[in-house]
Amino acid sequence: MPVEVFGPGYQFLPRNEILTFGEIVRITQAAVDLGVRKVRLTGGEPLLRRGASDLVALLSAIEGVDDLAMTTNGVLLSHRAEALKLAGLDRVTVSLDALDPEVFAKMNGVGAKVDRVLSGIESAQVFGLPVKVNMVVQRGVNEGEVLPMVRWARERKVTLRFIEFMDVGETNDWKKGEVVTAEEIVALVGNEFPVEKIEASYPGEVAQRWRFRDGGGEFGVISSVSQPFCRDCSRLRISAEGKSFTCLFSSIGRDVRKLLRSKAGEEELREFLAIGWVARKDRYSEERGLRQQTKAEMSYIGG
Repeated sequence: MPVEVFGPGYQFLPRNEILTFGEIVRITQAAVDLGVRKVRLTGGEPLLRRGASDLVALLSAIEGVDDLAMTTNGVLLSHRAEALKLAGLDRVTVSLDALDPEVFAKMNGVGAKVDRVLSGIESAQVFGLPVKVNMVVQRGVNEGEVLPMVRWARERKVTLRFIEFMDVGETNDWKKGEVVTAEEIVALVGNEFPVEKIEASYPGEVAQRWRFRDGGGEFGVISSVSQPFCRDCSRLRISAEGKSFTCLFSSIGRDVRKLLRSKAGEEELREFLAIGWVARKDRYSEERGLRQQTKAEMSYIGG
């Protein structure tokens, strides 16, 4: 959430326009009825939502949710990790683009301190939450942090995933020349630590996985720019105020909140989600550069 956009004067949504916990549970139950088994709370920053651990408890109680995860910037995690684990959270993904404080500050853009994020990761591990770390790699900014991050992740037994710098939203001033490709990243890591590729663990897995041959764990690369995987995508995103999106690069979502507040029944809700999914034609990453499209910000739609 860049500070130049979401500064002190930014007008956030009124509370009554945000989905209630009960509405989030209803949407999740409908999705589970349709076959969804993995649920992720993301943002923005999900730990800014008051009572986040209460929402985790409600979602973890839904029969059929086999994997309940959260993606966070980690700043508040050291104070919330125990409650999240007790509430039923299965794992946490933390965004961390550098270990160097100056590089980290340049990448996150909101004045967060890297020490607070590292403390949050440590707390999550102490309380038994498996941790993955996502690192966006931008040429000319933080590619020099790739190997320090690998060494740190191996030492801390954290699974690291590198993400190609993507043109999400309209505010990150994306240039294709700033993309460090997955192939380049694997080569860079492999020059220091011999690696071997791991087969995908399930259909639609977004990360290509690599194992360190010395037994030092694994890492992943997400290649949305250089090797798009639109055809295998299986993710449905629901924004905070109840718009459903079938692509990270979508511009317009379908209003599920309106349906929820019109007293629609559960079958109608399931049908709404199913029709939206079956009718999707999203292929932005495959068609990148072929057409212009306004895109929702990641801080709005989630990662």
